[in-house]
Amino acid sequence: MAQLGKGKLNYRCPSCFMRDLDIDMFYNKDTGIYSCIRCQYRGTEEDVLEKNEMVRFRYRDRAKRFTKFDFD
Repeated sequence: MAQLGKGKLNYRCPSCFMRDLDIDMFYNKDTGIYSCIRCQYRGTEEDVLEKNEMVRFRYRDRAKRFTKFDFD
């Protein structure tokens, strides 16, 4: 994959990020496709952003402190 390089922004691979791995994706300027070197995920910028938004849903409360637990 010598023809691949880093894009303008370092996007995380959504497939790896769902498994708690923080892997940057490489960008191919000729095709406009982002690809992961670890899991072989490939997608356009829109596809990557959409799937990363789903991952952010998983971690939406990570900065919130829970003090009251109502299990009754």
